[in-house]
Amino acid sequence: MNGEVDYPLESPDSSSTAAFDAARIAQVKAWLASQFHEAGKHVPDFDCTPHTISYLHNIATLSQAQTESATIVLNDFHQKSAEYLAQAARMREILEKVGLVKESLPSNLVSSARILASVANLLDIRDTELSSFLVAATDLSQRKADVEEKRAQAKQESKQLLDFTRKAITRLSFLKRTIVQLENDIAPSEAEMEHWKLNMAILVKKETQYLQEYSNYKKVLDRLAYSPEIRHGVLVEMADHRKEMEKKTRQIHDSLRSFHDLPPDNALAALAIEEKKQQFAAAEKYLEDVLQSAIPE
Repeated sequence: MNGEVDYPLESPDSSSTAAFDAARIAQVKAWLASQFHEAGKHVPDFDCTPHTISYLHNIATLSQAQTESATIVLNDFHQKSAEYLAQAARMREILEKVGLVKESLPSNLVSSARILASVANLLDIRDTELSSFLVAATDLSQRKADVEEKRAQAKQESKQLLDFTRKAITRLSFLKRTIVQLENDIAPSEAEMEHWKLNMAILVKKETQYLQEYSNYKKVLDRLAYSPEIRHGVLVEMADHRKEMEKKTRQIHDSLRSFHDLPPDNALAALAIEEKKQQFAAAEKYLEDVLQSAIPE
């Protein structure tokens, strides 16, 4: 190694810290020496910094804890192995006394015993009793049934997932075709939108023009005292009265025109003219009354 880490002794706390660090460095050195000695190698040089010592100390602590655990487990295995060997020796001694050692048994019996032992190990049973085999076989059958049920369920779920995947792929393909179609329809739609925008501008101008004309017509109707009550039927009726009055006035004009052809007679002419004037005034008054009755107040 390059050397020890020097810490200044300024106070009791600093001295205790330095002692603690020195103890950690000593533990790390001892652990490295033991590990590399078992591997038959020398400890390599490294920078002895606080960070390096802290890191190696953590590794050494963890390694020592795992080594202790492994040692405990190994000792337990050694103890069990010794117990099994002692039990095997006692059982062999008993078998030798009753003449049932392996060397004295027929080969087919040995093979059968080995098969029974293999099956017992496979079924995880401790003896070769028939009841134990039956229980183990029943348990194995139950596990097999459970596995088959889970397998069928997994197969059904896989089938459903496959159906969902196919449907998803179909929908994805449809959406892709729809997107392509929409992208192809963008240009015609934009052209149509521009056309409609132009038409809308024209319609807005027409609307303004029609509103102005409507306002002008409304003013004219208000000046003429028009009201919604004057409907087509009323106007037709007034037109019929007008035609009737024109017929009557035409008869009076025809009569007056016939008087122009008579020899002049001032008294008769004046009398006839006065009579026709009265008839004409009565006809005008009748027409005016009809018109006034048609126009609401």
